Amino acid sequence: MPWTSLHLRWLVDTGERLRTTDGKIVEVWEFKPEKDNAVFSAWARHIRNHYCPDCEIDLLRADTGLSREQYLSQLIFPSISNPPGPSIRAGDFAEILVADFLEFFLHFWVPRFRYDEKAVRNESIKGVDILGFRFVGQQETPNDTLAIFEAKARLTGRSRKNKLQEALDDSAKDFNVRKALSLNALKRRLIRAGKRIDAQRVQRFQNSADHPYIEISGAAALLSTDAFDSHVLSSTDASSHPNSTALRLLVIRGRQLMPIVHELYRRAAHEA
Repeated sequence: MPWTSLHLRWLVDTGERLRTTDGKIVEVWEFKPEKDNAVFSAWARHIRNHYCPDCEIDLLRADTGLSREQYLSQLIFPSISNPPGPSIRAGDFAEILVADFLEFFLHFWVPRFRYDEKAVRNESIKGVDILGFRFVGQQETPNDTLAIFEAKARLTGRSRKNKLQEALDDSAKDFNVRKALSLNALKRRLIRAGKRIDAQRVQRFQNSADHPYIEISGAAALLSTDAFDSHVLSSTDASSHPNSTALRLLVIRGRQLMPIVHELYRRAAHEA
């Protein structure tokens, strides 16, 4: 799969840090697109292959009477206009961006199976948003790390809702409830894809009592500059999170995010 980091030239650490009510640090990053066709195309290819690998598009659209662009726009990508398509598109993009953050900035292995199994394009996927794995060496050690992140998005308008708190609250559910289900689902996908070695890498994290490891929980919010409010974000409270001692909080802000996301999805279909 064409997972490269070229498109992440647009993701920049601002150096700004906020603090939650219980003293946790919140990293503030910025999504800063530039007029660079190579990066736009890298983003388009990156998004497209999450939903439908390039090598499968012609097989899947066969006898539909649809071009590649029409197939992706009409049957695969969340709708640009029909509710709840735009909000699903924003949420998907936020999850992809945070998955990239884990893989290319924090150096986790992040399997990408979440969107290509969507039965309904305008629905979100249930379960943990992002799973990342990091291994110390070839042999299992207690210092191997599992990262579980939740991502929320608000790409248009102003809002007093604290999307970081929403992501944090969902992260608590991941730790107590969803982790086992999502690990099992990922393992099944890998086995069905013929990736049994990768399935064994995931299985190493299914029983922490017999196979201890480090677990990091994360919460992230992707916000338009209009929706970014440092006072609201600083009201986030992580004190009741079950993994509060190993928590990473992230906010990514940017200008005109929804138009940019729509353009990236348009290019993803047009350049297929």
